[in-house]
Amino acid sequence: MSLVLIDKPQPHTSVVTLNRPERLNAMSMELVIALNDAFEQVAEDNDTRVCILTGAGRGFCSGLDLKQVGGVPNIEGLQLGPIAQKSMRYYSRLILTMRRMRQPIIAAVNGAAYGGGMCLSLAAEMRIAGQSAEFNATGIVNGLTSTELAASWLLPRLIGAAHSNDLLLTGRRIGADEAYRLGLVSRVLPDDELFAEALRIAERMCEFSPYGLAMTKDILWVNLETASLESAIEIEDRNQLMLGFTENLQEAIRAFDEGRQPVYTDEPRRLMFGGGTRD
Repeated sequence: MSLVLIDKPQPHTSVVTLNRPERLNAMSMELVIALNDAFEQVAEDNDTRVCILTGAGRGFCSGLDLKQVGGVPNIEGLQLGPIAQKSMRYYSRLILTMRRMRQPIIAAVNGAAYGGGMCLSLAAEMRIAGQSAEFNATGIVNGLTSTELAASWLLPRLIGAAHSNDLLLTGRRIGADEAYRLGLVSRVLPDDELFAEALRIAERMCEFSPYGLAMTKDILWVNLETASLESAIEIEDRNQLMLGFTENLQEAIRAFDEGRQPVYTDEPRRLMFGGGTRD
């Protein structure tokens, strides 16, 4: 049975499902390798505009599997230090793979999102939670550190340093309602409505320009790392100009005048210079 499933239940939407429900989708080495492969497969699917990440069964992802960690591939001839570093990078590269995907990711968090599972949700552009969702930084509880899989970078940017420090230093568990209050998730749904809501959000997003959607994701991330307001505006200006060179805005105007929904193709804008094209 596949540890990670990829499905396309509606046009332009890929669903990536962690599929170890008997272990609350805990992260074994085999699972994280399969998950990275799945993200890369979705990233290369030109028809997919939005990705949904969720977990099978009662949990989203309960973090590292302490009983069935699994073996590190291709370690022949290596000593302990390089083996340990290679092992960690199989886990941490997931965050960079998610960032580099052009498709926005919606994390539909059902049940436990502990440790690395919480970190996976942080790397998504959107998080929505079922009423059963529960988040915590497990590393500190298990004698390690809570600063893993970019949590110390992502979490303060999402909910601020005060709340982030509280969660990462105490390892306390918070439910869906508190996660919503802190700004960790943007919506809370009854568990049986969570996936349908994720599909509705994705469907709405897929009505927009695929290029515009991808470029919005890109600049949202870029400006998390931009220290200057002026620099942030400069990159936004260039981003907007790139979309302005398509036919999309003209299509939006036509659709508004004709009382219909626009259909965005991202085709180059016609008659860019008024009376015709410039040689």
